[in-house]
Amino acid sequence: MAPSSPKDSDVSPNLLVEIVNTLESQGLASDSYQLYDAVDVEALERILISSSSDVEVRFTVEDIQIVVTKDGATVLLDKPDGPPDK
Repeated sequence: MAPSSPKDSDVSPNLLVEIVNTLESQGLASDSYQLYDAVDVEALERILISSSSDVEVRFTVEDIQIVVTKDGATVLLDKPDGPPDK
């Protein structure tokens, strides 16, 4: 019996491309980092697919914090603790 394959609707069809595009949208050139030094995208996809509940995985690439869920990759923006300085 062959192992079950993930359903396309479970995770973004191309998680790697989505993560790279998210990093590039923050001004990070694709030749300035090695994504596989920060995260194993295949393992990340397996975690998201196999989870029966909402899962959120966070990792940092070149000081950009990425949050990945079944819905895709986004950048985690720091929220200030108090009012901005004047």
